[in-house]
Amino acid sequence: MTDTARTARTGVPERPTLDGLEETWARRWQEEGTYTFDRSKERSDVYAIDTPPPTVSGELHMGHVFSYTHTDVVARFQRMRGRTVFYPMGWDDNGLPTERRVQNVYGVRCDPTLPYDPSWVPPAAGVDEAARRNPTPISRRNFVDLCAKLTAEDEQVFETVWRRVGLSVDWSLTYTTIGRVARATSQRAFLRNLARGEAYQAEAPTLWDVGFATAVAQAELEDRERPGAYHRLRFAGPDGREVLIDTTRPELLPACVALVCHPDDERYADLVGSTARTPLFGVEVPVRAHSLADPAKGTGIAMVCTFGDLTDVTWWRDLGLETRVVIGRDGRLLPEPPAGVPAEPYAALAGQTVNGARRTLVQLLADAGDLVGEPREITHPVKFYERGDRPLEIVSTRQWYLRNGGRDERLRAELLARGAELRWLPEHMRHRYDHWVGGLTGDWLVSRQRFFGVPVPVWYRLDDAGEPDFAHPLTPDESMLPVDPSSDPPPGFDESRRGRPGGFVGDPDVLDTWATSSLTPQIVGGWETDPDLFRRVFPMDLRPQGHDIIRTWLFATVLRSHLEFGALPWRDVELSGWILDPDRKKMSKSKGNVVTPLALLEQHGSDAVRYWAANGRPGMDLAFDTAQLKVGRRLATKLLNASKFALGLGAADALRAPATTPLDTAMLAELSGVVTAATSALDSYDHTAALQATEAFFWRFCDDYIELVKERAYGTGPAADSARAALATALSVQLRLFAPVLPYVTEEVWSWWRYGSVHRATWPTTYEVGRAIQSPGEPELLRLAADALSQVRRAKSERKLSMKAEVPLAEALGPADLLDRLTLVADDVKAAGRIAKLDLLPDRTPELVIACAF
Repeated sequence: MTDTARTARTGVPERPTLDGLEETWARRWQEEGTYTFDRSKERSDVYAIDTPPPTVSGELHMGHVFSYTHTDVVARFQRMRGRTVFYPMGWDDNGLPTERRVQNVYGVRCDPTLPYDPSWVPPAAGVDEAARRNPTPISRRNFVDLCAKLTAEDEQVFETVWRRVGLSVDWSLTYTTIGRVARATSQRAFLRNLARGEAYQAEAPTLWDVGFATAVAQAELEDRERPGAYHRLRFAGPDGREVLIDTTRPELLPACVALVCHPDDERYADLVGSTARTPLFGVEVPVRAHSLADPAKGTGIAMVCTFGDLTDVTWWRDLGLETRVVIGRDGRLLPEPPAGVPAEPYAALAGQTVNGARRTLVQLLADAGDLVGEPREITHPVKFYERGDRPLEIVSTRQWYLRNGGRDERLRAELLARGAELRWLPEHMRHRYDHWVGGLTGDWLVSRQRFFGVPVPVWYRLDDAGEPDFAHPLTPDESMLPVDPSSDPPPGFDESRRGRPGGFVGDPDVLDTWATSSLTPQIVGGWETDPDLFRRVFPMDLRPQGHDIIRTWLFATVLRSHLEFGALPWRDVELSGWILDPDRKKMSKSKGNVVTPLALLEQHGSDAVRYWAANGRPGMDLAFDTAQLKVGRRLATKLLNASKFALGLGAADALRAPATTPLDTAMLAELSGVVTAATSALDSYDHTAALQATEAFFWRFCDDYIELVKERAYGTGPAADSARAALATALSVQLRLFAPVLPYVTEEVWSWWRYGSVHRATWPTTYEVGRAIQSPGEPELLRLAADALSQVRRAKSERKLSMKAEVPLAEALGPADLLDRLTLVADDVKAAGRIAKLDLLPDRTPELVIACAF
């Protein structure tokens, strides 16, 4: 029993208002532990959510509010269904976005060669552009401390917004992906992957972001259309034959290691197995055949360079070609040519940027007569790191990899089977998972050449010449975790032997941010640190997330759980769509059309914003529309006023009393159907359908039922008692139906007349509603009465009369059986319409007609 069970009634205020509800109830919920997870419950009574940790390197936007509201609706519904909800919040605070933000805010850059300076004080936030262009170098430890400082500040801002939105998380469960628990968990999982042979190190071609100076993984790529140009180069084939090559990257000519054509291309069949010489450099390269060569692209024969793109890597690997690397990690051409490439022509390119080298080489080719025609301008897709602003290069580096099925058909099949076990919401999103897993071409590159992240927990022995032994890494015992090899010595060594022959060196890299985020169920669930908690929450029930990170977060989490436990990390996955601007374009920072939530929350209220969000179904995009916020605000206001009216009639004292009159039982019978529809929809994660069913009934309840019954409810006797009883049951049920979407206004109204919190109350059932009906109700009676009253009001409106005007005589025409049923509610229709006399004229018209005489 939580403290909310003891919360006293507050009584109906004289002037109810939505203003200030967020501050009042957010504080009360925290003070009273309304959403505290009860860890004494067994797994069958727990509903566990693997909440997405948002990246705290910027501002929350309406897309966040959209998707996190969906999750909160699920949490609130499950809590009211009697489950104890494990609903944590996390902050994803490591990785490149955080580093970039720190660099921009403080005008600094990390230089790991510098010693730690404990007296260094960061500049005041808000440095100018000059400081950003010429950043101050600081040590790795100083830089990491600064990252931690800024993310802690950002996290407080994020938490404030989330509390305002009304997320029913248990804030005592909050974690960060750079925190001690997360670092230990991430390192433990990596070490176990290493011990089982799932993690390995290799020197290989690597996708490299020059701006961030780090390797990136296949899952982090995106294609962007960029202008380019085809250059036609003249190679010299055997017997003086001219071989023309089209390329968009002429600057890679000194890295050329082969020419490739399709095996079935008759134009070049006689060349396969021979050699050709590169223009300008005169390097002899083999001509080979490969199925990936496209006869329709360019001249049909391509040069293979190490490395221009991922196809080059495939050709290089499949054909066992030489390696001639010319581009360094800084994005410039290396100062020395690769082996076998003459130094004289290369000297003009050494040290230049890629674009500069391209211009120089094109001019040299033109001067030598080896550039055929003019470059042909094109627009083509270029690979970028999803957060980067410069095209990726491919350089040869030593990196850590995690097996993911890209080169293991057995593991690929197992991961596809895991995807089939998942319950996908919506189901068609499973195709994206299958497509990603089926299309993997390599293992997951998990090391990054950055600083603010989880360190790779290994060291290397140095031989007598000071060279590291990469084949036999030194690893810590799990009891030592977390460790930082850049400052902690390995077991059996002391710090004095760091970097010395016969000593050791720490791995300088950190793990990919997804290598930690893929372990969120383990991090927050207490894997290996709190076995009792872990058995109660893992595997979890729900993973809510965006559909755009199926290939990263969802797949990576499935992979890590499969490798460690041989099981899925959760049962259901609910995907959210994107928020679109009024022109139906995706909102993004790069387009400048992002809307941040705080001002909207303050202007319209959190319930209104949540109402807008709940109108978007899982997996579906939703256009941002302030008109929907106004509708939500109007709904919340009406809920306040209608509740005050019903309680003012004495409904609070009539709860659990029976409803006996036909109109009252009709209304409750219809409400019973709404309970069924809303419950079924929420069980299927269709919060939109649940809201629509509840809202539609609520407006009929206000516009029709209350208007029809209020005259009777003001009176005394059994009929009045029935009205008040029906109002009480209907209000109690509707508050709970609305509670997952509109938590603030429903909690406010609940506090006027009920004890405890509406969010700890039981979810309404058809049994509960049926128990309040003394005799079977007919929902059609309410619609019939509402139709009759509507016609009376229309007649008054057409005559420009007040709705309070008396109607001396009204005649009801229609089929006899319809009028017989109308008699059951005739007294309420007469009272609401102020009809002195109502005559029934059967079988005069095929449908109900109310004719009024004034």
